[in-house]
Amino acid sequence: MDVKTIKVGTFNLMNLILPNREVYTGFKYTQEEFNRKASWVNFMLNQMDADIIGFQECFHKQALKTIVNNNRRYRDAEIVIADETGDQPRVALLSKYPIENLEVFDRFPQESIVDVMPYGTNERTILPFDSFMRPVLKADIRVKPFGLMTFYVVHLKSKRPMFYDGESDDNPVDLARAQVRSLMLRAAESAAVRTLLMKSLKGKTRPVVLFGDVNDTGNSVTTRIISGEVPEHKLSDSKKQHVWDVLLYHVKDIQARRSYQDFYYTHIHNGMYESLDHIMVSQELVTENPRNQGRVGQVCVYNDHLIDQTFTTEKQDKCKSDHGVVTCTIELNVENKKSYKQKGKHNH
Repeated sequence: MDVKTIKVGTFNLMNLILPNREVYTGFKYTQEEFNRKASWVNFMLNQMDADIIGFQECFHKQALKTIVNNNRRYRDAEIVIADETGDQPRVALLSKYPIENLEVFDRFPQESIVDVMPYGTNERTILPFDSFMRPVLKADIRVKPFGLMTFYVVHLKSKRPMFYDGESDDNPVDLARAQVRSLMLRAAESAAVRTLLMKSLKGKTRPVVLFGDVNDTGNSVTTRIISGEVPEHKLSDSKKQHVWDVLLYHVKDIQARRSYQDFYYTHIHNGMYESLDHIMVSQELVTENPRNQGRVGQVCVYNDHLIDQTFTTEKQDKCKSDHGVVTCTIELNVENKKSYKQKGKHNH
Protein backbone atom coordinates (compact mmCIF):
# COMPACT_ATOMS: atom_id res chain seq x y z
CA MET A 1 0.00 0.00 0.00
CA ASP A 2 1.33 3.42 -1.00
CA VAL A 3 1.02 5.56 2.16
CA LYS A 4 2.08 9.18 2.61
CA THR A 5 2.28 10.27 6.25
CA ILE A 6 2.01 13.94 7.19
CA LYS A 7 1.73 15.69 10.53
CA VAL A 8 -0.53 18.67 11.18
CA GLY A 9 -0.78 20.88 14.25
CA THR A 10 -2.47 23.84 15.87
CA PHE A 11 -0.52 26.39 17.92
CA ASN A 12 -1.88 29.43 19.77
CA LEU A 13 1.21 31.66 19.96
CA MET A 14 -0.24 34.05 22.56
CA ASN A 15 0.52 37.57 21.38
CA LEU A 16 3.29 37.08 18.86
CA ILE A 17 4.38 40.62 17.97
CA LEU A 18 7.55 42.26 16.77
CA PRO A 19 9.83 43.75 19.46
CA ASN A 20 9.11 47.30 20.62
CA ARG A 21 5.65 47.29 18.99
CA GLU A 22 2.75 47.99 21.33
CA VAL A 23 -0.65 46.25 21.10
CA TYR A 24 -3.72 46.40 23.31
CA THR A 25 -2.89 48.82 26.10
CA GLY A 26 0.81 48.80 26.80
CA PHE A 27 1.67 45.18 25.89
CA LYS A 28 4.96 44.83 24.09
CA TYR A 29 8.21 42.85 24.01
CA THR A 30 11.66 44.25 24.51
CA GLN A 31 14.25 42.82 22.12
CA GLU A 32 15.42 40.48 24.88
CA GLU A 33 11.85 39.30 25.55
CA PHE A 34 11.24 38.76 21.85
CA ASN A 35 14.41 36.67 21.64
CA ARG A 36 13.16 34.54 24.54
CA LYS A 37 9.75 34.25 22.86
CA ALA A 38 11.40 33.21 19.58
CA SER A 39 13.53 30.63 21.36
CA TRP A 40 10.50 29.08 23.05
CA VAL A 41 8.39 29.07 19.87
CA ASN A 42 11.25 27.37 18.02
CA PHE A 43 11.52 24.80 20.80
CA MET A 44 7.81 24.01 20.43
CA LEU A 45 8.06 23.89 16.63
CA ASN A 46 10.84 21.33 16.95
CA GLN A 47 8.71 19.32 19.38
CA MET A 48 5.81 19.38 16.94
CA ASP A 49 7.88 18.60 13.83
CA ALA A 50 4.72 19.13 11.78
CA ASP A 51 4.34 19.70 8.05
CA ILE A 52 1.31 22.00 8.22
CA ILE A 53 0.56 24.23 11.22
CA GLY A 54 -2.33 26.56 11.94
CA PHE A 55 -1.42 29.46 14.23
CA GLN A 56 -3.54 31.81 16.31
CA GLU A 57 -2.68 35.19 17.89
CA CYS A 58 -0.09 36.18 15.32
CA PHE A 59 -0.05 39.98 15.06
CA HIS A 60 2.87 40.34 12.65
CA LYS A 61 3.77 37.92 9.87
CA GLN A 62 7.35 39.19 9.98
CA ALA A 63 7.67 38.11 13.62
CA LEU A 64 6.72 34.55 12.66
CA LYS A 65 8.97 34.61 9.59
CA THR A 66 11.90 35.83 11.69
CA ILE A 67 11.45 32.88 14.03
CA VAL A 68 10.90 30.29 11.28
CA ASN A 69 13.85 31.50 9.20
CA ASN A 70 16.14 30.50 12.06
CA ASN A 71 14.75 26.96 12.15
CA ARG A 72 16.26 24.49 9.69
CA ARG A 73 13.07 22.40 9.74
CA TYR A 74 10.89 25.27 8.55
CA ARG A 75 13.01 27.93 6.87
CA ASP A 76 11.78 26.86 3.42
CA ALA A 77 8.11 26.63 4.46
CA GLU A 78 5.47 29.01 3.17
CA ILE A 79 3.74 31.31 5.66
CA VAL A 80 0.45 33.14 5.11
CA ILE A 81 -1.60 35.30 7.47
CA ALA A 82 -5.26 36.36 7.34
CA ASP A 83 -5.74 40.13 6.88
CA GLU A 84 -2.82 41.39 8.94
CA THR A 85 -3.55 44.73 10.65
CA GLY A 86 -0.62 44.92 13.05
CA ASP A 87 -2.77 45.74 16.06
CA GLN A 88 -5.14 42.75 16.14
CA PRO A 89 -4.44 39.01 16.57
CA ARG A 90 -4.80 36.98 13.39
CA VAL A 91 -4.63 33.34 12.32
CA ALA A 92 -1.73 32.19 10.17
CA LEU A 93 -0.68 29.06 8.35
CA LEU A 94 2.67 27.41 7.76
CA SER A 95 3.06 24.71 5.11
CA LYS A 96 5.97 22.71 3.82
CA TYR A 97 3.78 21.85 0.82
CA PRO A 98 2.63 24.24 -1.92
CA ILE A 99 -0.42 26.37 -1.13
CA GLU A 100 -2.43 26.54 -4.35
CA ASN A 101 -5.51 28.47 -3.30
CA LEU A 102 -6.00 30.85 -0.40
CA GLU A 103 -9.16 32.53 0.87
CA VAL A 104 -9.78 34.78 3.86
CA PHE A 105 -13.26 35.27 5.28
CA ASP A 106 -13.93 38.26 7.51
CA ARG A 107 -17.70 38.50 6.94
CA PHE A 108 -20.25 35.80 7.67
CA PRO A 109 -21.85 34.07 4.68
CA GLN A 110 -25.27 35.65 4.24
CA GLU A 111 -27.08 32.33 4.71
CA SER A 112 -25.47 31.88 8.15
CA ILE A 113 -26.94 35.07 9.64
CA VAL A 114 -29.18 34.07 12.56
CA ASP A 115 -32.62 35.53 13.18
CA VAL A 116 -34.92 34.93 16.14
CA MET A 117 -38.62 35.36 16.82
CA PRO A 118 -39.02 36.68 20.37
CA TYR A 119 -41.69 34.90 22.38
CA GLY A 120 -45.10 36.43 21.92
CA THR A 121 -44.30 38.17 18.64
CA ASN A 122 -44.62 37.32 14.97
CA GLU A 123 -41.66 39.38 13.84
CA ARG A 124 -38.16 38.06 13.31
CA THR A 125 -35.17 39.92 14.66
CA ILE A 126 -31.74 39.51 13.07
CA LEU A 127 -28.91 39.09 15.54
CA PRO A 128 -26.38 41.91 15.12
CA PHE A 129 -23.43 39.63 14.32
CA ASP A 130 -22.19 39.46 10.75
CA SER A 131 -18.38 39.29 10.91
CA PHE A 132 -15.60 37.30 12.57
CA MET A 133 -13.51 38.92 15.28
CA ARG A 134 -10.55 37.06 13.75
CA PRO A 135 -10.97 36.26 10.04
CA VAL A 136 -11.01 32.60 8.99
CA LEU A 137 -8.27 31.34 6.68
CA LYS A 138 -8.90 28.59 4.12
CA ALA A 139 -6.13 27.01 2.04
CA ASP A 140 -5.93 24.25 -0.54
CA ILE A 141 -2.58 22.54 -0.13
CA ARG A 142 -1.06 20.02 -2.54
CA VAL A 143 0.43 17.22 -0.47
CA LYS A 144 2.73 15.37 -2.85
CA PRO A 145 2.18 12.71 -4.09
CA PHE A 146 -1.30 12.46 -2.56
CA GLY A 147 -2.99 15.54 -4.00
CA LEU A 148 -5.04 18.49 -2.75
CA MET A 149 -6.34 18.80 0.81
CA THR A 150 -8.35 21.70 2.22
CA PHE A 151 -7.41 23.32 5.54
CA TYR A 152 -9.31 25.83 7.67
CA VAL A 153 -7.64 27.83 10.46
CA VAL A 154 -10.02 29.39 12.99
CA HIS A 155 -9.90 31.38 16.22
CA LEU A 156 -13.33 31.99 17.68
CA LYS A 157 -14.42 34.56 20.27
CA SER A 158 -13.08 33.78 23.73
CA LYS A 159 -15.19 33.23 26.83
CA ARG A 160 -14.05 36.62 28.13
CA PRO A 161 -17.19 38.63 28.98
CA MET A 162 -18.06 41.53 26.68
CA PHE A 163 -18.71 44.51 28.96
CA TYR A 164 -20.15 47.79 27.77
CA ASP A 165 -19.43 51.23 29.21
CA GLY A 166 -20.86 51.61 32.68
CA GLU A 167 -20.91 47.87 33.39
CA SER A 168 -18.73 46.12 35.95
CA ASP A 169 -17.79 42.53 36.71
CA ASP A 170 -18.56 43.37 40.35
CA ASN A 171 -22.24 43.48 39.38
CA PRO A 172 -23.53 39.89 38.89
CA VAL A 173 -26.22 41.03 36.44
CA ASP A 174 -23.72 43.02 34.35
CA LEU A 175 -21.43 39.98 34.34
CA ALA A 176 -24.24 37.67 33.24
CA ARG A 177 -25.18 39.94 30.34
CA ALA A 178 -21.53 40.28 29.30
CA GLN A 179 -21.10 36.51 29.32
CA VAL A 180 -24.21 36.05 27.17
CA ARG A 181 -22.89 38.54 24.59
CA SER A 182 -19.64 36.61 24.37
CA LEU A 183 -21.46 33.30 24.00
CA MET A 184 -23.81 34.69 21.36
CA LEU A 185 -20.93 35.98 19.26
CA ARG A 186 -19.01 32.70 19.49
CA ALA A 187 -22.18 30.79 18.58
CA ALA A 188 -22.80 33.05 15.60
CA GLU A 189 -19.19 32.59 14.47
CA SER A 190 -19.61 28.82 14.81
CA ALA A 191 -22.65 28.88 12.55
CA ALA A 192 -20.72 30.96 10.01
CA VAL A 193 -17.79 28.51 10.06
CA ARG A 194 -20.22 25.63 9.61
CA THR A 195 -21.69 27.36 6.57
CA LEU A 196 -18.23 27.84 5.05
CA LEU A 197 -17.40 24.19 5.69
CA MET A 198 -20.51 22.96 3.88
CA LYS A 199 -19.10 24.30 0.62
CA SER A 200 -16.02 22.11 1.08
CA LEU A 201 -17.78 19.03 2.47
CA LYS A 202 -21.16 18.50 0.84
CA GLY A 203 -20.87 16.11 -2.08
CA LYS A 204 -17.08 16.51 -2.16
CA THR A 205 -14.34 13.90 -1.83
CA ARG A 206 -11.35 16.08 -1.01
CA PRO A 207 -10.17 15.62 2.61
CA VAL A 208 -10.85 18.59 4.87
CA VAL A 209 -8.96 19.47 8.07
CA LEU A 210 -10.03 22.24 10.44
CA PHE A 211 -7.76 23.32 13.26
CA GLY A 212 -7.56 26.16 15.69
CA ASP A 213 -8.65 27.66 18.97
CA VAL A 214 -12.43 27.42 19.15
CA ASN A 215 -12.43 28.62 22.78
CA ASP A 216 -14.66 25.82 23.98
CA THR A 217 -14.59 22.11 24.70
CA GLY A 218 -15.26 19.42 22.13
CA ASN A 219 -18.71 18.64 23.55
CA SER A 220 -19.87 22.26 23.82
CA VAL A 221 -22.77 23.41 21.69
CA THR A 222 -20.67 25.97 19.79
CA THR A 223 -18.00 23.38 18.91
CA ARG A 224 -20.62 20.83 17.84
CA ILE A 225 -22.17 23.48 15.58
CA ILE A 226 -18.86 23.51 13.69
CA SER A 227 -18.35 19.75 13.56
CA GLY A 228 -21.98 18.77 13.08
CA GLU A 229 -24.00 16.19 15.00
CA VAL A 230 -23.51 12.45 14.50
CA PRO A 231 -26.54 10.72 12.99
CA GLU A 232 -28.95 8.92 15.28
CA HIS A 233 -28.52 5.16 15.19
CA LYS A 234 -32.15 4.61 14.15
CA LEU A 235 -31.75 6.54 10.88
CA SER A 236 -31.58 4.60 7.62
CA ASP A 237 -28.19 4.12 5.95
CA SER A 238 -29.13 6.47 3.14
CA LYS A 239 -29.95 9.28 5.59
CA LYS A 240 -26.81 8.59 7.63
CA GLN A 241 -24.70 8.97 4.49
CA HIS A 242 -25.96 12.54 4.04
CA VAL A 243 -24.96 13.35 7.64
CA TRP A 244 -21.53 11.68 7.40
CA ASP A 245 -20.87 13.58 4.18
CA VAL A 246 -20.79 16.92 6.05
CA LEU A 247 -19.53 15.77 9.47
CA LEU A 248 -16.17 16.59 11.02
CA TYR A 249 -14.52 14.24 13.52
CA HIS A 250 -12.36 15.36 16.45
CA VAL A 251 -8.97 13.68 16.33
CA LYS A 252 -8.97 13.56 20.15
CA ASP A 253 -12.14 11.44 20.02
CA ILE A 254 -10.63 9.16 17.39
CA GLN A 255 -7.63 8.59 19.64
CA ALA A 256 -9.77 8.20 22.77
CA ARG A 257 -11.52 5.21 21.20
CA ARG A 258 -8.15 3.48 21.05
CA SER A 259 -7.03 4.41 24.56
CA TYR A 260 -8.06 3.71 28.14
CA GLN A 261 -7.13 7.18 29.34
CA ASP A 262 -7.78 10.73 28.18
CA PHE A 263 -5.58 13.55 29.45
CA TYR A 264 -6.38 15.97 26.64
CA TYR A 265 -6.33 19.57 27.89
CA THR A 266 -4.86 22.67 26.27
CA HIS A 267 -5.77 25.46 28.69
CA ILE A 268 -6.05 26.04 32.44
CA HIS A 269 -8.18 28.84 33.85
CA ASN A 270 -9.05 29.18 37.54
CA GLY A 271 -8.22 25.52 38.11
CA MET A 272 -10.39 24.31 35.22
CA TYR A 273 -8.57 22.07 32.74
CA GLU A 274 -10.13 22.53 29.31
CA SER A 275 -9.55 21.49 25.71
CA LEU A 276 -10.01 24.63 23.63
CA ASP A 277 -7.63 23.81 20.77
CA HIS A 278 -8.86 21.23 18.30
CA ILE A 279 -8.11 19.40 15.09
CA MET A 280 -11.09 18.00 13.16
CA VAL A 281 -11.12 15.91 9.99
CA SER A 282 -13.70 14.97 7.37
CA GLN A 283 -14.92 11.42 6.75
CA GLU A 284 -12.28 10.89 4.07
CA LEU A 285 -9.75 10.53 6.92
CA VAL A 286 -11.77 8.22 9.19
CA THR A 287 -10.81 4.54 9.36
CA GLU A 288 -14.42 3.35 9.72
CA ASN A 289 -15.29 4.80 6.33
CA PRO A 290 -14.71 1.88 3.93
CA ARG A 291 -13.83 4.35 1.17
CA ASN A 292 -11.46 6.44 3.25
CA GLN A 293 -8.42 8.09 1.71
CA GLY A 294 -6.43 7.97 4.92
CA ARG A 295 -6.61 7.73 8.68
CA VAL A 296 -5.71 9.70 11.79
CA GLY A 297 -2.65 8.27 13.51
CA GLN A 298 -1.01 9.50 16.70
CA VAL A 299 -2.44 12.56 18.46
CA CYS A 300 -0.11 14.49 20.80
CA VAL A 301 -0.79 17.35 23.20
CA TYR A 302 2.13 19.44 24.46
CA ASN A 303 0.97 21.13 27.66
CA ASP A 304 3.82 20.83 30.18
CA HIS A 305 4.33 24.61 30.07
CA LEU A 306 0.80 25.36 31.31
CA ILE A 307 0.49 26.64 34.88
CA ASP A 308 -2.36 25.97 37.30
CA GLN A 309 -2.25 29.19 39.31
CA THR A 310 -4.60 27.80 41.96
CA PHE A 311 -1.67 25.66 43.19
CA THR A 312 1.25 28.07 42.75
CA THR A 313 2.28 31.70 42.96
CA GLU A 314 4.13 31.31 39.65
CA LYS A 315 2.86 33.68 36.98
CA GLN A 316 2.27 33.04 33.28
CA ASP A 317 5.45 33.73 31.32
CA LYS A 318 4.58 36.31 28.65
CA CYS A 319 7.21 34.69 26.40
CA LYS A 320 5.37 31.36 26.40
CA SER A 321 1.79 30.53 25.50
CA ASP A 322 -1.16 29.95 27.83
CA HIS A 323 -2.40 27.26 25.43
CA GLY A 324 -1.22 23.75 24.79
CA VAL A 325 -0.16 22.66 21.31
CA VAL A 326 -1.84 19.79 19.47
CA THR A 327 -0.48 17.64 16.63
CA CYS A 328 -1.70 14.57 14.83
CA THR A 329 -0.29 12.37 12.10
CA ILE A 330 -2.42 11.56 9.08
CA GLU A 331 -1.64 8.51 7.00
CA LEU A 332 -2.78 9.21 3.44
CA ASN A 333 -3.54 6.29 1.13
CA VAL A 334 -2.33 7.41 -2.29
CA GLU A 335 -3.86 4.35 -4.00
CA ASN A 336 -7.30 4.98 -2.51
CA LYS A 337 -7.07 8.62 -3.55
CA LYS A 338 -6.53 7.62 -7.17
CA SER A 339 -9.48 5.22 -7.14
CA TYR A 340 -11.81 7.46 -5.14
CA LYS A 341 -13.83 8.82 -8.05
CA GLN A 342 -17.13 9.01 -6.25
CA LYS A 343 -18.52 8.21 -2.85
CA GLY A 344 -19.94 4.78 -2.37
CA LYS A 345 -21.96 3.40 0.52
CA HIS A 346 -20.59 4.61 3.78
CA ASN A 347 -21.23 2.25 6.67
CA HIS A 348 -19.59 3.38 9.90
